[in-house]
Amino acid sequence: MDSYLFSGGAQDVLEGTQKPGALTRASGAWVRAAGGATLGKGLHPLNTHGRWVWLAIEEGEAELRWRGQRLRLAADETCVLPSAGGEATMLVESHARCLWFALAGEHAAMVVRRMGALLDMPLRQRATLGQMVLAKQLAQVTARHSGTAAATDQQQHLLYGMLASHWGQPVALVCSLSREITRVIDALRASDYRDNLTLPQMAEIARLPVETFRKRFVAEVGLPPLRYVQRCKMERAKALLREPGATIAQAGAKVGVADPYRFSKLFKTWVGISPTEFMRHVVPDAALREMGKADDEA
Repeated sequence: MDSYLFSGGAQDVLEGTQKPGALTRASGAWVRAAGGATLGKGLHPLNTHGRWVWLAIEEGEAELRWRGQRLRLAADETCVLPSAGGEATMLVESHARCLWFALAGEHAAMVVRRMGALLDMPLRQRATLGQMVLAKQLAQVTARHSGTAAATDQQQHLLYGMLASHWGQPVALVCSLSREITRVIDALRASDYRDNLTLPQMAEIARLPVETFRKRFVAEVGLPPLRYVQRCKMERAKALLREPGATIAQAGAKVGVADPYRFSKLFKTWVGISPTEFMRHVVPDAALREMGKADDEA
């Protein structure tokens, strides 16, 4: 079955498109289409559509081939396909279940950058379980109300939740984060992730025994505490490296990794490319605004 994203060979396709309401359009960025599909073994071509597309692997694994670049994606890993398009395929050795959403609006490029992605090349990122939950809800809601504006407010809520989750406001896997876990999240955000809190120190802030805290944190946030802290540090580092005149040493120091070599190694582990290469692909704000002017699709 053909889909918005895949030109053929996709199975169990669940997807739809959104007709944005007036308030959504005024926001400057919205989900144009969203969905999910299962890919069997083989090479699956992707359609060119001129939109930034957030793509995640929910189950299995696949290799994205985009303009000569090969990016291996395992379960709970994501990337953003650039709006510039270009020939792209997904190579699947066994099977892969994908989730995705395409962005539209004059501020779509800003949303992509806010999510820690690059605008001109796919970059592997690790998704939290909460982000995968949001992506699945986006696919379901968009498919259920495809072609209408009936769910536009709900879609915006889910999109803003995705944005917030990249900036230290994790999506709770339960109804809401508990007070104990919230105290730790707030403490991390208050320091802009400069502090290097140990597991016992975080447990002390939460006022819980260490093992109880660790289990509660994983259950509510979806990542172990120390891995969550590293993830937030690297998202913050990406923002710092985008600032005019930024240096690798300064960015590392501001996220509590004073040794530039260690910072570069940690950054590459999480982001997939070095800080130096990341900075080469940073798009200036002026160019970002020009991209926004070109995107006014309904």
